[in-house]
Amino acid sequence: MKEKGEYFFLVITTITGLTLLPFAIFKRLFKDWIIVYLVSATENFLTDEYLTSRGFLSYNKKLFPWLKGHLPFDLILFPLLILYYNQWTLNNKPVGAFLKLFPFAIPLILIEAVAEKKTNLISWKKGWSWYHSLLCRTFIAFIKMINNRRGS
Repeated sequence: MKEKGEYFFLVITTITGLTLLPFAIFKRLFKDWIIVYLVSATENFLTDEYLTSRGFLSYNKKLFPWLKGHLPFDLILFPLLILYYNQWTLNNKPVGAFLKLFPFAIPLILIEAVAEKKTNLISWKKGWSWYHSLLCRTFIAFIKMINNRRGS
């Protein structure tokens, strides 16, 4: 993908996330969903900053180049997915909620793998690969699901 195409992809995904965000938050339990979103965004931002500072991955093209992490993904896209996931699995038993992780995690990892192979948006280093991302994202989502169930 050429540089303009990569930048366009970042802008479009960010705008899409911002467009979908109000539909996920403005529900009956506004306060609860905004807390889930903010906690998810904070945790994701800190995790990404840690992984990039340790050299496991790097974002070569970013909308905000002064940050190590990827701001649109960390603060908009992944927290939005977590929010939709939590809403979808709110009344599920643990096994059902765990199985519902995969419709969220697998497309996300496929997009990340294609971005790593075909673009200059992300680079995996120090042995990091798609399955590390899958395990990490699935683990984070599962922990957040357990935490949200305890708070309910």
